Amino acid sequence: MKNFRFRLFTPRLASGVTRSIASALCFTFAAPAFAQSSDDRARLDEIARVAAQRFVAARADAVSAANQTRPTAPPLPAGTTVDLTLQEATTRALERNLELAVERLNPQTFDLNIARIQAAFRPTMTSQIGQRALVQPPTNQLNGGTIVQNDTTTYNAGIVQNLKWGGGVYSVQFNNNKQVTSNIFANFNPTFTSNFNFNVTQPLLRGFLIDNNRQQLRVTAINRDISEIQLRGTVATTLATVRNSYFELLYSIEAADVARGSLALAQKLVEDNRARVEIGTMAPLDVVQAEAEVATRRQTVAQAEAAMRTAELALKRLIVNGTDDPLWRASLNPTDRPVFAPEPLDVEGAVKNALQNRTDLEQGRRQIEANDTTLALMRNQMLPALDVSAAYGAQGLGGTQFIRQGTGLGSTVIDTIVGGYGDALRTLSNRDYPNWNFQVNVSYPIGASAADANYARARIQVSQSAAQLRALELQVATDVTNAALQVESGLTRYEAARAARELAQTRLEAEQSRFDVGLSTNFFVVQAQRDLVTAQSSELRALLDYRRALVDFQRSQEAPTNRGAGITTINAGAGGGNAGN
Repeated sequence: MKNFRFRLFTPRLASGVTRSIASALCFTFAAPAFAQSSDDRARLDEIARVAAQRFVAARADAVSAANQTRPTAPPLPAGTTVDLTLQEATTRALERNLELAVERLNPQTFDLNIARIQAAFRPTMTSQIGQRALVQPPTNQLNGGTIVQNDTTTYNAGIVQNLKWGGGVYSVQFNNNKQVTSNIFANFNPTFTSNFNFNVTQPLLRGFLIDNNRQQLRVTAINRDISEIQLRGTVATTLATVRNSYFELLYSIEAADVARGSLALAQKLVEDNRARVEIGTMAPLDVVQAEAEVATRRQTVAQAEAAMRTAELALKRLIVNGTDDPLWRASLNPTDRPVFAPEPLDVEGAVKNALQNRTDLEQGRRQIEANDTTLALMRNQMLPALDVSAAYGAQGLGGTQFIRQGTGLGSTVIDTIVGGYGDALRTLSNRDYPNWNFQVNVSYPIGASAADANYARARIQVSQSAAQLRALELQVATDVTNAALQVESGLTRYEAARAARELAQTRLEAEQSRFDVGLSTNFFVVQAQRDLVTAQSSELRALLDYRRALVDFQRSQEAPTNRGAGITTINAGAGGGNAGN
């Protein structure tokens, strides 16, 4: 908050300080010319002192604000290992993921758009103040003099507002004029005139239930709900991605450990073979074969460690908010090891849940609501325009009045009645000179119109939208069912992989025992080690795939993998439409 205040007020404060110091300097250097008194010098010194204090305070605020914008936690030294649970990873993703931060701003843009549309229904105040001078040449005898000058002062005010209910519009206008003239025929000089007018126009057919502004307001409100649903879908997808990335990092770490264990077995075999060569029970060629296997497994370890770093970077990208995040330079140690816990699947319940709550279906239903609103506008545009207009007003007149001897043009002024603006207001309030108007306006196109064609096309697109929603429901059911099948397949794969790993472990132990007593060769031991490594990697991969399948099964009930095709959007401008939410 302190940083915000600094950015908002510091430029004004700095400019004020600069002006104060400049003023002080100008007055100080100009003292000999103006022979300032001691009181003036003291006052200017005080101004300079206060300005300097404000400048120092503003600079201190700037330093403090700059410190607050820095990360609250300093970056960790490179190579630092940080333990990370799965819950911590998902929590950090909710707080720091940049894609989620971008998605959270979308509802705010719709809020501002709604405020923009609602501004059309707020009253607008109008005012006018002006002065006009007009000098007329003597074009005829009724000109009122050889040179006639009219000076007019105008001061008007009014209010106009579009009505949100009924689609009408009303306006109130209060106009005032003061005219000073040299016309010898004038009855008042100066002349004050005042009038007020109240006008209302109300549509009875076209534009009564809905118009462009109200349609845009409803559709924008629906689109804001859609943006909220999209945010919920992005959250679900991001959390699923974080969990899968977490499991992928676990797999890469375990795979690297398996590769290192395999390398250790190969190195031990080399040492055993060298010992056998020294005592003469094995040929040197067998040592070379074992050393070649060690080199191959070193390559496997390097590849596994590279894959681990890549998986770690992929997880970091999801849970940090920039390169200045403390975790960016640290090494992650996922502490939640995957466990095998078979979970029962309720496919029917999952499909029902997805059909009711999945975000793409909710977006589709909301889009159909928006299309229905647009269709209602198009149907309303086909109606005849039947508008009722009513107006009422009154006029007031005042000023200094000339009483003439007769009624003839240019008769002699025999008396003067002094008056002013108050006379005009009095005659206005008494409604001595009222006026009113009432009219009905009707318009209707002859023959087929563009509105008819747009409405017919929109009806077809509404039918398409309903079919698209049914197709989307079928796709959702298919996605959930496929996700359930993947879970069952992953369970079967893991059970088979675990059995294969146990058999490979037993085979290696047996082959090593045979080799120790001379009943097997170096080749068969190496082959058994390779089979065990492959079985261990397969078991680990199958376990993590099973966990990922469970994550995808849950995610498939909440949000799609990607947004994909959506529901056709009807455009009210030209009756066209496009697919997508």
